[in-house]
Amino acid sequence: MIEKPTIVYTDGSCIGNPGPGGWGIVIEAPTGVREMSGAAASTTNNRMELMAAIRALEEIEPGAPVQIVTDSRYVMDGITSWMAGWRRRNWRTAGGKPVKNQDLWRRLEQAAAKHDVQWRWVRGHTKDPGNERADALARAASSDTR
Repeated sequence: MIEKPTIVYTDGSCIGNPGPGGWGIVIEAPTGVREMSGAAASTTNNRMELMAAIRALEEIEPGAPVQIVTDSRYVMDGITSWMAGWRRRNWRTAGGKPVKNQDLWRRLEQAAAKHDVQWRWVRGHTKDPGNERADALARAASSDTR
């Protein structure tokens, strides 16, 4: 029997960029739905997008199939396309500069390695219920840091 994947909606938010930020996740597991959020007093939107994906994967039982749904092209392209080249170039961009947010990219790579992850991109703010809820959690968390 094929195990049904846990579907996770992730989003990050930042008031200003940089500024107070938050992340939100909605975990739709076979056992039920959970919501989580967190914040940072001074951060960027990209860091919060990465933290949402990281925290989601760290919360889910290792080995479980997971579908991460993100509206961040930065996260989606980074994990599915750019990361292999960064590793080959010792965490440098194609232009030779150090990869931004390298600490979080490495943490995401480690968290994802413990799961069978499928990455799915959705356009933000298009009434996808899971994405909208993750966005609301992230925005509320970022507002709480003010």
